[in-house]
Amino acid sequence: MKILLLGLNYTPEVVGIAVYSSELAEALVRRGHDVQVVAGKPYYPSWSVAEGFRGGWMRRGLENGVDLTRVAHYVPATPSGARRILHHASFALSSLIPTLSRALRHRPDVVLTVAPSLIAAPVARLAALLCGAKTWLHIQDFEVEAAMATGLVGGEGFAARAARGFEHGTIGLFDRVSSISPAMCRKLAEKGVPLERIVEFRNWADIGSIRPLTGPSSYRAEWNVTTPHVALYSGNIANKQGIDIVVAAARRLRHRSDLTFIVCGEGPNRANLMSQASDLTNIQFHDLQPKERLGDLLGLASVHLLPQLGSAADLVLPSKLTNMLASGRAVVATAHPGTGLADEVEGCGRVVAPEDETAFADAIEGLLDDDGARTAYAQVARLRAEQRWEREAIIGGLENQLALLVSAGIKT
Repeated sequence: MKILLLGLNYTPEVVGIAVYSSELAEALVRRGHDVQVVAGKPYYPSWSVAEGFRGGWMRRGLENGVDLTRVAHYVPATPSGARRILHHASFALSSLIPTLSRALRHRPDVVLTVAPSLIAAPVARLAALLCGAKTWLHIQDFEVEAAMATGLVGGEGFAARAARGFEHGTIGLFDRVSSISPAMCRKLAEKGVPLERIVEFRNWADIGSIRPLTGPSSYRAEWNVTTPHVALYSGNIANKQGIDIVVAAARRLRHRSDLTFIVCGEGPNRANLMSQASDLTNIQFHDLQPKERLGDLLGLASVHLLPQLGSAADLVLPSKLTNMLASGRAVVATAHPGTGLADEVEGCGRVVAPEDETAFADAIEGLLDDDGARTAYAQVARLRAEQRWEREAIIGGLENQLALLVSAGIKT
């Protein structure tokens, strides 16, 4: 097949959506497909365009078999609600001509676009109309609702109604709409997408590279971690994570001489988080680490921490969960019963109510004091990663669905 992918985030970003978009494109190339990508310049999660990519509007090259076009776009240093809208709108505008050009010259069978950025999705739809291709929208985040849930955008008034209307109209334009969990697929149905158009397309774990460590992590010596136990958060540090609860737990458990909290990541909320923890000696902050050392980093954990705001339930499923499970370590998550995150973590650790600092700290402490439970959860976590989150199986499933779409003769 000939596939054109439009997505804001792409490698060399090492966390979040970029990892899955770039690995998907490269995997499809390895499977014999002709893949072209139009993406933004790397900026996430630091919200600053990476060195080596600054200057100029557009560049094109071949990366790991993928014909990749990168376009410039506005990147706010402090991503407020209004600035995020401009950020996404600028990508839609900047990607318009390259995407239409790729569609007319490449004549793809399918135009696939990833949300975020939903604002750019009509560009993909227009490109498909120009060349008669099928259309596919893949939703990683329900970004409109997530922005309202986290307070970035008000939930009432004309702007909120316009945003919801845009989301509803845009989703309805596509032949197939996929998302990353059963709960998020159910939400697509609630938004009016016919069941026959909905596909579950999960993110995946790197179960080949990330395996349970049998010895000490090299980060112990590198970061001078002398305590037997580590409670680890690794990933983006932004609004929807609700990561303030990690500092609150560190404060409640500062009496434990056997425990170090480590927050490893970047994002707009990091400076505020470090300020909150300035008087604590049992917590360390570190930058994101190289992808090739991810297994060693995740193996540092006695328990993984996965906070999420209750208001963001089933609007996103944290992509970091997949490799947490692959590392074979227990997880402490915050989620309401019956949500997608609670269902995925069940049996792999403990789930407490969002924003409940006491319950979160108690769950961490309970696991540290119960070696048997922690070991049992860890074993289930690794098995679940192998059963539900294996990359080649997941991408193979999407490949089959793309082939069915192409052969179905659905008019765009």
